Amino acid sequence: MSDETHFGFSRVPLGDKQAKVDEVFHKVASRYDLMNDLMSGGLHRVWKDIFVARVKPPRHVKFRHLDVAGGTGDIAFRVAKAGSRKTEITVLDINDDMLEVGRQRAARRGFEAKLDFVEANAEDLPFEDNSFDAYTIAFGIRNVPRIDKALEEAQRVLKRGGHFLCLEFSNVNIPGLDRLYEAYSFHAIPLLGRLVTGDEESYRYLVESIAKFPDAESFAARITDAGFDRASFTRLSGGIVAIHSGWKL
Repeated sequence: MSDETHFGFSRVPLGDKQAKVDEVFHKVASRYDLMNDLMSGGLHRVWKDIFVARVKPPRHVKFRHLDVAGGTGDIAFRVAKAGSRKTEITVLDINDDMLEVGRQRAARRGFEAKLDFVEANAEDLPFEDNSFDAYTIAFGIRNVPRIDKALEEAQRVLKRGGHFLCLEFSNVNIPGLDRLYEAYSFHAIPLLGRLVTGDEESYRYLVESIAKFPDAESFAARITDAGFDRASFTRLSGGIVAIHSGWKL
């Protein structure tokens, strides 16, 4: 049915998905960064470093950056370190618990003056057209109910010459590793969620959402369909994740 979408492996009314995703992230917010370390063996830090290296904020001119679904600040902190006093960063997330974690982390790191935290929906960004030089979203777009709408909004708020970058789980393309990764994902990650957070179901949903996300080639085509030019992707770690890129030209 056209008014349904997937929530993990379940089918739900399209209008209900956002609330269900919000519930998951309200539950996991306080342990989100710890679980990222445990689930990836710390690899998520390497992936994010490589990802942010693609942003390349200039040192001597004003640069406006939007990080969507970035509540806890991991990407924004890296952009802030790479940029200068002329780099302005907005962290947007639909979940206030995730944003509160980000605000607290920013205060501890001395970044509170450099970051603006905004609670809003990726499908309906509260910004004017042609507002930002770069847009990033890391491990967030697969949780958006209307992914194509979020891509269109990204294209709308970027300036001409603006860069869209998305870091997301992808399709493992190394024989043998794909089976090992699937077994680890569906057995070890929910168990870790139960042991560390007391919440197995939220992490089962997150694993299922990865499995339902389009492969890298298909997602690159959707980026092009949203109006971006030069859509491309780079697989990392055998395809466990991919960095997607597009330009508003």
